[in-house]
Amino acid sequence: MLVALSWGLAAQNPPQEQLPTAPSSSKFPPQQPPTSTGNNRTNPAVTTSAPEAPPSVDPPQDATLPPAAAQSVTNSSGAKAGSSAAPSDDLPKSENGEEITTIRKRVNEVNVVFTVTDKRGHFVKDLTQSDFRVFDDSKPAESIRSFSRETNLPLRVGLLIDASNSVRDRFKFEQEAAIEFLNQIIRPKDDKAFVIGFDTTPEVTQDFTDSTESLSHGVRMLRPGGGTAMYDAIYFASRDKLMKDKATGPTRRAIILLSDGEDNQSRVSREEAVEMAQRAEVIIYAISTNTSGLKLRGDKILEHFADETGGKAFFPFKIQDVSDAFMQIQDELRSQYDVSYKPADFNADGKYRKIDIVADNKKYKVRARKGYYAPRQ
Repeated sequence: MLVALSWGLAAQNPPQEQLPTAPSSSKFPPQQPPTSTGNNRTNPAVTTSAPEAPPSVDPPQDATLPPAAAQSVTNSSGAKAGSSAAPSDDLPKSENGEEITTIRKRVNEVNVVFTVTDKRGHFVKDLTQSDFRVFDDSKPAESIRSFSRETNLPLRVGLLIDASNSVRDRFKFEQEAAIEFLNQIIRPKDDKAFVIGFDTTPEVTQDFTDSTESLSHGVRMLRPGGGTAMYDAIYFASRDKLMKDKATGPTRRAIILLSDGEDNQSRVSREEAVEMAQRAEVIIYAISTNTSGLKLRGDKILEHFADETGGKAFFPFKIQDVSDAFMQIQDELRSQYDVSYKPADFNADGKYRKIDIVADNKKYKVRARKGYYAPRQ
């Protein structure tokens, strides 16, 4: 009888299968490292291939794009209504062991750097917030968060030099003028610049540095020859260099572009290049290398890039005027205003929104970027 009972119990409780010591890989698959999509280079003398235009150039939501950026808010008393709390084991702990909930929210704030000139083109540097009105998508801004005269903001400058066959005649002089500009404007420990030469592809000859000696060497390395991929160079400099800059505080981003404006090799379009510069909050200053004395199609393209980003295009008909153009750019970068505002009726729909900054004094002209792309929800 006992033998039969023991056999019955064993039949009801078969030996258990050995369980894995780690969670099932089918339920919690290991995360794969993200695939790199950029052409960011740290080796200063590496030729970068032309960037492929993605189906949509919308950046990830946490990219540093206007007008909103993800901001972390710490609340020691727990999660706010409407937020999703993480499992308690994953929450950060304060010094006394209490759980701290991190809540991410969007701050709908747009930052714009702009320049004011009088009828003679002279910079106006002594205006205040009350002298301007700001419109976003044709509606007055809901509120102005900050306003300042930004003369000493750290600079992040990309010098893009056309090294195609079309600029061969005055290439040497333009190199020396560019070197003099960098020597004058870059302040050690505060400002940084990089050098890109482009013909059929963009080539980084000097990465971000505050060393004017290294920047000068990067400029002198360039040799003219080949086609012109100007749009690719602007796209790459905006997306892979200026947008990814790891500066800890506010900076002013600018591209100095030396070219005749003619493009015959790029894989991205003109408007894709403009859009990427706007997303990176980059001001483009263009210096035309056209020596014909006439405003050609390429000059109009240079004007388009400058107008859309709040910069300016220069057309030095004499070779000596190139240095003057660099001097004017240098003065402007130290003579600008900065305003941050909250738009009215803002929607995180990824659409383009216009910016208009108007001076109350009709004698003054305000130059700023034309607009921005709202982030997607």
